[in-house]
Amino acid sequence: MNQVKHKTQINVFHVAATYIGTVVGAGFASGQEVLQFFGYFGLNGVWALILTTLLFVFFGWIILDLGMSLQATSHLPVIRHAGGRWVGTAVDYVITFFLFGALTAMAAGAGAIFAEQFGLPAVIGNAVMVLAAVLTVMMGLGGVVTAISIVVPVLLAAVIGISLWTLLTAPFNPAAAAALPGKAAVPFWPLSAVVYVSYNIVMAVAVLAPMGAQVEARETLKKGAVFGGIGLGIGALAILLALFANLPQAARFQIPMVYIAGRFAPAVQYIYSLVLFAEIYTTAVGNLYGFVARITDAEAPRARMYIIGTGILAFLASQLGFTTLVRFLYPSVGYAGLLL
Repeated sequence: MNQVKHKTQINVFHVAATYIGTVVGAGFASGQEVLQFFGYFGLNGVWALILTTLLFVFFGWIILDLGMSLQATSHLPVIRHAGGRWVGTAVDYVITFFLFGALTAMAAGAGAIFAEQFGLPAVIGNAVMVLAAVLTVMMGLGGVVTAISIVVPVLLAAVIGISLWTLLTAPFNPAAAAALPGKAAVPFWPLSAVVYVSYNIVMAVAVLAPMGAQVEARETLKKGAVFGGIGLGIGALAILLALFANLPQAARFQIPMVYIAGRFAPAVQYIYSLVLFAEIYTTAVGNLYGFVARITDAEAPRARMYIIGTGILAFLASQLGFTTLVRFLYPSVGYAGLLL
């Protein structure tokens, strides 16, 4: 009886918001991911984003549907179903490791916000983020879904609002991407779109698979995947357009979108910093839950020991820094995810 009641509480909005929330985090909402995977390609980055959106819808639906069919409690049944025993097992190890790596990146992103925007030691931001994620995951999947569903609409509204203001007040200059120092995280825009979706799906499957098992109607999952994928595409496009109007200056910052928000007014910069921090939190929560769910029953009392231990290790690893983790960790996950 309790299980049925729990299932009816997850609707289309919850599915879409949770999908978006597990993808958008420090790298996405900061503008760093969009810059690395799309911004360097100029207008071709827009085509890459269109392809990305379609892939998000398709693979999101596949994972949610498999989660329902297999009654998954973690990503493992879905991964083994998709890749078979040997490939599935290998990718399972990769996903489990990089769930921890992504959690580390979220903690590092929180530290970057504290250092760049509030003038506080990055280590404080690292600690606050890890502590918040640990406390939320201790409340189980219901707590994870609720937290994400609250934050995601605020983030999308903030990103789209800043983008619209930027386009009305600054020249649109995608050609400036050609003059940026360095190079894109992936060499070609079609491959960049595929790798971007791949590593994000690898991370999202840890939450989407068990959530699919908690929903009774396939139509709910299908609509959630469609709205979630489109929401991700719109959010990324808004960030890309804002970047085009602020290059090359924005590319010099670890968190380009906060710099762009600051051009409007200092108060807006601080507000966006708080929104970004909240969005990093939702992704950190998803990553921590997915990691713990793979190694133990995340809903059992004994899971608390694993949750706390993982949080401590992520805090220590986050001292590597945010930009380094985004540039090298994320593409590596994407290439590994192509095996599926």
